[in-house]
Amino acid sequence: MAKQIIAIGGGGFVHASKPSSLERYLLAQTGKKQPSVCFIPTASGDAAQYIKNFYDAFDNFPCQKSHLSLFHLPTNDIEGFLLEKDLLYIGGGNTKSMLALWREWQIPTYLKKAYEKGIVLAGSSAGGNCWFESCVTDSLYGKLTPLPCLGFLKGSFCPHYITEKERRPSYQALVGEKKLEAGLALDDHVAAHYVDGSLKQIVSASPRGSAYYVSKEKSGAKEEPLEILFL
Repeated sequence: MAKQIIAIGGGGFVHASKPSSLERYLLAQTGKKQPSVCFIPTASGDAAQYIKNFYDAFDNFPCQKSHLSLFHLPTNDIEGFLLEKDLLYIGGGNTKSMLALWREWQIPTYLKKAYEKGIVLAGSSAGGNCWFESCVTDSLYGKLTPLPCLGFLKGSFCPHYITEKERRPSYQALVGEKKLEAGLALDDHVAAHYVDGSLKQIVSASPRGSAYYVSKEKSGAKEEPLEILFL
């Protein structure tokens, strides 16, 4: 069973007023006609509107929908609840707070088991950050900082690369100063699809989507544009 992670640079159903081709792409990777998808909105503090947006967006597709709130648990068997799904979608918000709370509830262990089982793992913004060794995050007030993450994928990650004006210079500075590993920078509505730990392709639901690989060089950081499949 292939191990799949799809990291999204931001956007998705939290901002869209209609279903996105990106959600359709995620569901298709399960290989199921009516997959079971679970939304995990921890990074937003389980925001009610965000959860509603998830159900509204995925109501447009043939799938079974659920969500996991760590503040209002749907079950005492979190592991069993997650491992019966075909797709786990992690929402955006505060990456540092999300990871801290996850560790208290053993969510990283369950996600690793889901990954090994072939359940598709996906997420936007904080839900994209978490899969890599590290990321650049605005979890702390007033500045963008490096943050260690789960390490399912090698390298670092930067969401909202073009959309938020401080992301690009901050990420390049952190990579150039070796405070972050070389890594992937994606704009909103752009997703990197990894299979068995290797990048398979980058897809975009936006005609203006962009993606870059940022690495260290003698004078600072080097930015290389990456090929994108527009959905």
